[in-house]
Amino acid sequence: MRVISGIHKGRQIKAVPNQLTRPTTDKAKEALFQIIGPFFEGGQCLDLFAGSGSLGIEALSRGMDHAIFVDKHPKAIHTIHDNLKTLKLEEHAEVFRNDAFRAIKAAAKRELVFDLIFLDPPYAKISYEDLLDEISKFNLLASEGLIICEHDKRKTLPENYSGFVKLKSELYGSATAITLFEKGDNTHE
Repeated sequence: MRVISGIHKGRQIKAVPNQLTRPTTDKAKEALFQIIGPFFEGGQCLDLFAGSGSLGIEALSRGMDHAIFVDKHPKAIHTIHDNLKTLKLEEHAEVFRNDAFRAIKAAAKRELVFDLIFLDPPYAKISYEDLLDEISKFNLLASEGLIICEHDKRKTLPENYSGFVKLKSELYGSATAITLFEKGDNTHE
């Protein structure tokens, strides 16, 4: 795995040494960042189910100011710390070993708002709709922010849900889809 673009372009990052995570391929990551914006002028991102931290690290490399990484697996947390240290990004990041729903509540208590929220849970084990409900309930997405959901291509996410509107959905490879949501005026559909 590597950083695709930005100040750390080409630098290698470690994958989590187990079968618990499913890393985003470099090809899917590159396509994803071309869709959401190749570079950023500051901002804050939340990388839930972070695994190796690849998506949040890519966002930092491309100009995000700060990233919060959350994963519940100790090996993932260790890998994220190693990757941040290797790239000298520790001052731009926070890493938490926590359940995603608890992390959302903790972010709300701190009154944090994110420009990007990456959701890449284990396929078929966590409800994207429940995650969107919680993000909406605690108003964690900035007005111009995006939620990026990586999911099994057989899973179709709703067009409108919990105050969010589907902006785009793309297939990558044989098993993966990426769906983007932004704030909207619609409720459950």
